Amino acid sequence: MLENYIARLEVGGNLSTQQMNDAMNMLLSEGTSDNVKAVFLQHLANKGETDDELLAMLTKMEEYGIHIAPKCKGTIIDVCGTGGDRMHTFNISTTASFVIASCGGIVAKHGNRSSSGISGSADIFEYFGYDLNADPDTVASIIEKYNIGFLFAQKFHPAMKHVSAARKLLQSRTAFNLLGPLCNPAHVKNQLIGVFSDEYLERIVNILHRKGAQKIMAVHSKDGLDELSTTSKNTICFLQDDKIDKMIIDPQKFGLRQATIRDLQISTKKDAIQAFISVLDGTANQSMIEITALNSAAGLVVGNVVKDLEEGLQMSLHSITSGKAFSHFDSFIRNCGDHDKIKEIQQ
Repeated sequence: MLENYIARLEVGGNLSTQQMNDAMNMLLSEGTSDNVKAVFLQHLANKGETDDELLAMLTKMEEYGIHIAPKCKGTIIDVCGTGGDRMHTFNISTTASFVIASCGGIVAKHGNRSSSGISGSADIFEYFGYDLNADPDTVASIIEKYNIGFLFAQKFHPAMKHVSAARKLLQSRTAFNLLGPLCNPAHVKNQLIGVFSDEYLERIVNILHRKGAQKIMAVHSKDGLDELSTTSKNTICFLQDDKIDKMIIDPQKFGLRQATIRDLQISTKKDAIQAFISVLDGTANQSMIEITALNSAAGLVVGNVVKDLEEGLQMSLHSITSGKAFSHFDSFIRNCGDHDKIKEIQQ
């Protein structure tokens, strides 16, 4: 019974891998009330999740999930954030994903509708007519053809519906906010992950390393964004060649203008769509374009397309200014969505 584990957590006790396996089986299925599930998650958060507990939860989530294996020649990556920074910025990682794809990177974009922000990655894809409930084989073939596809979390992790009500009851962060970006259904080994708090950077990289990850960049900006930001310096925890290094990067040293959060913020879903399109077609403000290019550059590094951020930044900015990024997105939607939606936005 989940109550037994709640009692252990309540006094600060950690759960073993087997105990967490049992708890997850109860969380991800029927038979336990939403209130009890919420209490479990709250006590787990209050105690503080150990790396072993998070790894056990992640492994069980993947066991319950649906998976794909696109047949691509290059390295498949994901570019996503934990969310929860509450900065109301435009969809930076989604926009960067299309720039990455236009530069030859391959992105299995895993995501959901927004929970704490204005617009999530699923909201963007859905607006342009992409079928969020496309079957796994179709999604795999889209990635193979266009270097990018969207893996809707609710479609590929159906068991998560059994814990959604409990999470809504809490209305606060739980372990699942951290785990969402780590359980990509394409089993990617290379990722750019934005993290809402500096304290989780190294932990997330260590957990993924234990699961066999090859090249991971976990990033957090000094002013709180779960992205690589041009508003401030950024902390990066970088896994490469089985070694983990922590570094600080200053975007101004790459010749980028120091932006303000206000330059990047949106207030409506319509703003989010407009910002997304305007970056890809090169008409957005300089700050939106440059932060997208910086995150795209990092994606190209973890995707083994370029050797460093400087090379990736040049490639990304050129893709945007030359029209290549927009052309790639236009072709994608022409074949995988509703092309009239692009015309509506650009009118």
